[in-house]
Amino acid sequence: MTDSRYLKRTIVKETVPSRHLPAGERQLRIFLPPGYNEVLSYPVVYCQDGEDFFNFGRIATTATRLILDEGLEPFIIVGVEVDKKVRTEEYAADGSLHAGYLQFFAEELIPYVEEKYAVRRTPEERILAGDSLGATVSLHLALSYPSLFTQVMSLSGAFFAESQNIVANQLDLRWLNIYMIVGLQEDAYETTDRGVFNFVELNRHTRALLEHKQATVFYEEKDGKHQWGFWQKELDQAIGYFIKPE
Repeated sequence: MTDSRYLKRTIVKETVPSRHLPAGERQLRIFLPPGYNEVLSYPVVYCQDGEDFFNFGRIATTATRLILDEGLEPFIIVGVEVDKKVRTEEYAADGSLHAGYLQFFAEELIPYVEEKYAVRRTPEERILAGDSLGATVSLHLALSYPSLFTQVMSLSGAFFAESQNIVANQLDLRWLNIYMIVGLQEDAYETTDRGVFNFVELNRHTRALLEHKQATVFYEEKDGKHQWGFWQKELDQAIGYFIKPE
């Protein structure tokens, strides 16, 4: 049974106006840690597929438990919602809306959050998190805006050929710190619009490319499928890689 203390939390909904997105705006849900105080400042985790991270990943419950019971430094979570009908176009490197989404995130979302909430403004304490294509767009954000983002949490990243080519063309990634996990049962995963892929091989190859460019890479393969049942159980370790005890 879930400890009732973990369910007493503050989650705020926001709408960010945008000149770069066709819809003209994007919804957020923001988790504020226990004891949130605007006088202080907090590390922040930005999650692609924000609704899924909160509903299926139960990230707010995990965060509350880690802060209250494990002594992790309190942190803020920003879940960025997505319209599943255009998710691939926004998140995939070759998507028609990809460039606009990157600009929205870096040039509109980040200033909006940093003006309204007590988040830290250094690249080391802005963490980008995503599953599948959400991990892919998180990596592309860091590669496009290294002055803003140096920390990436990748849960079964969908690192297709175009993404691998982008990594291969980088000169020096020693500034990048990326946490990567993939499930061993993801070796023949059928995507909704691109066919069947071996995600284990995609992640192994991407890891090799990143390490060749001298990125710092934490990498693990575990029993698991390409679904939230796997990723939810890994979130505490993934968060703990970036957010340390006080």
